[in-house]
Amino acid sequence: MKVLFIGGSGIISSACARLAVDTGADLHVLNRGQTTIRPLPPEVTELRGDIRDPASAREALGGREFDVVVDWVAYRPGHVRTDIELFGGRTGQYVFISSASAYQTPPERLPIVESTPLRNPYWQYSRDKIACEDLLVAAYRNDGFPVTIVRPSHTYDRTAVPFEGGWTTLGRMRHGKEIVVHGDGTSLWTLTHHTDFARGFVPLLGHPRTIGDTFHITSEEVLTWNQIARTLGAAAGVEPRIVHVPSDAIAAADPDWGAHLLGDLAHSALYDNAKLRGVVPGFAATVPFEQGAREIVEWHDEDPSRQRVDGRIDALMDRLVSTYRRGLAEPGRQ
Repeated sequence: MKVLFIGGSGIISSACARLAVDTGADLHVLNRGQTTIRPLPPEVTELRGDIRDPASAREALGGREFDVVVDWVAYRPGHVRTDIELFGGRTGQYVFISSASAYQTPPERLPIVESTPLRNPYWQYSRDKIACEDLLVAAYRNDGFPVTIVRPSHTYDRTAVPFEGGWTTLGRMRHGKEIVVHGDGTSLWTLTHHTDFARGFVPLLGHPRTIGDTFHITSEEVLTWNQIARTLGAAAGVEPRIVHVPSDAIAAADPDWGAHLLGDLAHSALYDNAKLRGVVPGFAATVPFEQGAREIVEWHDEDPSRQRVDGRIDALMDRLVSTYRRGLAEPGRQ
């Protein structure tokens, strides 16, 4: 099976590239050839081109056709329009990577299934993904464009600390400083290791029953944000000092962080993967966050230069902690 990845060295796509190659795909990757902390498998055929420059992409692709094209870096409707023009008639399947944050936010019912309505009034990123999906569904209905839509949720690898500011939160833990956890820390969240995502994703490539359809791929391990913080702390050898701050207050202090919270992280999110298992029998996520947290800490500890503190987020946490630390003295806050 001849597969093209547009992108391929990101958190999610790197694991999928490795598994696609391991399972026999003839994988081509279109990218700009920039250095990455996640190198491509040596078996990959690299095509040098910029998907944001259609002329560059056409030159890199030449007359090649593919059984499957996966665009990992399409975020706005204009990106999807370019793909429809580039790949119409030259691929048997086009896979769009959307986002589970496109689902109704906050959700009216749990668990979330693929038929849950798409609506996110808080986060532009999610609204753009919804607009991309709308274009692709119309292209499928009107012209038979062979789209499959995949919605990842919060997927991570060893490089990705699942808190705002990345290493900043772990660094604060290590230095005995309080960390900010939104709300009261008891909302439920789903973290998915990128290798688990790959095990659900790669079997969808070239699968005839996925055309015109939509799937999410997530773990079914459910944790509170307090548990996520404590699991990371345990991996780092410390007990985190948690200060709970209302999401609205964080949004007032930092609109970008707030949009991510109110548009995604602040609301409980549990997913039903039954539809995926209908076409990928036996799919199961097998990497618990305890293991993932150890991988995160070990990777950052291997090279201190990876322990980058975001000064703006660090200072913002100091201000929020100063305002809300009185909660530490209240019974039951931890």
